Amino acid sequence: MTPAARLQTTLELLHDVDRVARPVDAVVSAFFRARRYIEEADRGRILDLITALLRHHARLGWWLAKHGREDTPRNRLLAWLALDGTRTRDQIQNLFSGKQFAPAPLRDHERGLLGKLQGCTIEHPAMPDEVRFECPEWALEPLKRRFGAALPREMAAMLTDAPLDLRVNPIKATRDGALAALKALGLPAEASRMAPYGIRVHQRFSLSRFAMLKSGEVEIQDEGSQLVARVVDARPGERVVDFCAGAGGKTLAIAAQMANKGHVIACDVMESRLKRGAERFRRAGLHNIETRHLASETDKWVKRHKGSYDRVLVDAPCSGTGTWRRNPDARWRTLGPGLSNLLPLQAGILASAARLVKPAGRLVYATCSLLAEENEEQVAAFLAAHPAFRVVPLREVAPELNFSAHPDYLALTPARHDTDGFFAAVLQREAAQVVEEMAEGVSAEPIDPGPGQ
Repeated sequence: MTPAARLQTTLELLHDVDRVARPVDAVVSAFFRARRYIEEADRGRILDLITALLRHHARLGWWLAKHGREDTPRNRLLAWLALDGTRTRDQIQNLFSGKQFAPAPLRDHERGLLGKLQGCTIEHPAMPDEVRFECPEWALEPLKRRFGAALPREMAAMLTDAPLDLRVNPIKATRDGALAALKALGLPAEASRMAPYGIRVHQRFSLSRFAMLKSGEVEIQDEGSQLVARVVDARPGERVVDFCAGAGGKTLAIAAQMANKGHVIACDVMESRLKRGAERFRRAGLHNIETRHLASETDKWVKRHKGSYDRVLVDAPCSGTGTWRRNPDARWRTLGPGLSNLLPLQAGILASAARLVKPAGRLVYATCSLLAEENEEQVAAFLAAHPAFRVVPLREVAPELNFSAHPDYLALTPARHDTDGFFAAVLQREAAQVVEEMAEGVSAEPIDPGPGQ
């Protein structure tokens, strides 16, 4: 494709992103499936440009508002081309030629916008914090409370490229074998610094090239997510529940951790996700996993199985603030419950799932959020209401994870750990008698978990 044709295709994709109420990765996949003629290299350049536009969403909108321009896909693209400093004004105008496969010629007011932005950069000292940090207003104060003076560094990290991390399935492969296979493909990769089965690949590539992904020998999983599964610390022969399993990424890691022995139940209110998970479990050669569709977090199955499990993971629906580097559109697209609805939902799910934990068993509460309201404060409220549980400090669960941002809990951030933002707390039931601990007022209707999965 010519550079002009790539711009026109980017505009078409950007219109779809604006129009369709779905996560951007799903919109992008559908867009390229309908255009299989676009070669891999061109797809990569188009994706880079779309990602840049999403990462600079608030600042581009600020510049357009400053100059009285409507915030449209075409104006956003023009503003970015002018502000990123890699093209001259004449070069930009030449790309908008109106020739075959090129964007329509610039109109007078569009040329005027280029003139106003000439010599400017994406940053401006007059920008308010929520614009400068590319942060929606509802999250700014909670993040300031969480990070304090470190907030600029954390938000800057959110605007960098997320790494491509793989997890080797020890049931079918070894990390050395996977690294050798990647090397044979000419792909630079190394063992992860923190996750024992992790690999970090330092180059984007077509996943269809790597046969180990198709065979279930390797899965794509952020290193932070792998570490959440690590702190579950499930042992061979135990009975484990992944209460909000989704498509089963952490379920896979937990079942492999158990050496395919014992019993893992993957639960979720979204049956379609469980079906996708079941396909992954079979491909991975894991036979100790059962899927269980729940009508809600208070499904009768929970009551019937109270006090039956050694480990229960609650990977709770959350704001997804820890994934903003990987999913820049998630800052601005509310595709699930808002924070005010998420907090009571998380509390209800945690209280209900706790009933499944046997005496001396462990409950692991996890999110991909950076907000204390969803993490430490949620755990504190649970412990106040459930005195049968106590915190098991991270140093007792996984002493090798001594780099956490919290002394007792697993707390990972993009700036400090180069992972997605994750939180996990390990809580142990100490009482000899299992008591039904049902939260009042929890909805019995199925609830879309939203972006936190």
